[in-house]
Formats: sequence, C-alpha cells, structure tokens
Amino acid sequence: MAEVIVNKVADSSLLTINLEEYFPEVEPVLFDLKEYLFMGLIVKEKEFREALSKTDTNLFVGKTVLVTCSTDAIIPMWAYMLVSATLQPVVNELFYGTKEEWKKKKLLEAIATIDTLQYKDQRVVIKGCGNDPVPAEGYLEITNRLRPVVKSLMYGEPCSTVPIFKKPKLTN
Repeated sequence: MAEVIVNKVADSSLLTINLEEYFPEVEPVLFDLKEYLFMGLIVKEKEFREALSKTDTNLFVGKTVLVTCSTDAIIPMWAYMLVSATLQPVVNELFYGTKEEWKKKKLLEAIATIDTLQYKDQRVVIKGCGNDPVPAEGYLEITNRLRPVVKSLMYGEPCSTVPIFKKPKLTN
C-alpha cells in the first residue's frame, strides 16, 4: 500500500504575511537639485529661481517625486521650499530623500493601516525571504502591531520558522 503524502504546512492554520506586498506599486520620479545649481554645487538665488521657473512641470503631473541632491552641496532650506511651491500643485506626492527612504516610509504607513483584529488569536508567520529586501523597521513595526493580538508570531517560511512570540497559556 502506497503511503499518502500529507502537506502539513497547507493543512496548518498558519497565516502568512508577506511584507513585500505592502511596498508601493508606483515608481517615483527623481528631482535632483544638482541640475539647478551653479556648477552643480552652489545655490545662487536668482539663477535658482529662474531655473525652477523654466521647469516643465508637466513631467511631474500626478507622479510621486523624490527631491534630492546628488552632489555634496549645501542647500539652503528656502530652496526646498521653492521646489515644493513649484511642484506641489501638480504632483501626487512630494518626498525629500532617497527611493529607499521613501519605500520605507510607505511600508511603515501601510503596516499602520493593517486591521490587526483579523489576526486575533491566530498563528502568524512573517515571510522572511523575497525579491525586494524589507528594511528592519518593517519587521519591528509589524511585530509591534501584531504581538498584542496574535496567539503566536513567527519569522521565515511556514515550513521553517523562527519563533518570535507565543502568548502564554492561561492557568486557572
């Protein structure tokens, strides 16, 4: 008689959360201040304002724009304000920083919206491996959100997990 192979992982009551699914789907556009600086290094107010006024804002309509400076220039705070005043009317979102910083912020915002009640008294695995690295802050935040409600929390893959938290059994 042939032995029946049973997939215990599929039959388990484990719920898996893949944090990669909480990354934004849009691709942001870079706005590099370097292009608006004298010799790529110096902010000259008059020239900076003029260059900004010639910016084709149609390139940014409805987009997520990341404002950064790829050179080691000292940028006065008013320059960022001018960029914002120029782009804000047409963009979907304006963010100062790198793509990685923006993705991290969006991930944390998405985790904050998770309805944790759906995981009440459940056994939950936070997926560990993937194509797009999840920053440590994401794992920290999902643990903070789920620990108060789950029965147990694990890291990894359902077939091979690292236990993180297990709710103590109540004794009479």
